[in-house]
Amino acid sequence: MAVETAQILHRAGHWPRLATARVVLGYEARFLRRKRLVTASGEAFLVDLTETTNLLAGDAFELSDGRLVEISAAEEPVLVVRGDLIRLAWHIGNRHTPCQIEADRLVIRADHVLADMLCGLGADVVAATEPFTPEGGAYGLGRTMGHAH
Repeated sequence: MAVETAQILHRAGHWPRLATARVVLGYEARFLRRKRLVTASGEAFLVDLTETTNLLAGDAFELSDGRLVEISAAEEPVLVVRGDLIRLAWHIGNRHTPCQIEADRLVIRADHVLADMLCGLGADVVAATEPFTPEGGAYGLGRTMGHAH
């Protein structure tokens, strides 16, 4: 049996039909160009995109047979940060750290050095395990690698 290939990515909200499978990926794994992945039900497929792409939860790969595989964010160790969010977000951003920004909290990947810094700034920092979907870069969708001005 041949392994299906995914060369097409549909962004969340723009799928041509319903997904029949799901792949669960952590933050680092959602940045790829070419890689063998396995769905939650155990089916392997090869992703072969034209360029390295930041995959978002809710996007879907289109397999060579036409089926769609939904991308979900995996649960991973994070820090949930509460307090003076504007000030804390500035300090997190100043360290070029990916950050999930919500109305009542910030979420960053688990990092004891950043946890100590944030606590020192008066933040309430709690370790958790949940999907991590940080804010995209200012110079493009998702992760950006530099400041081409």
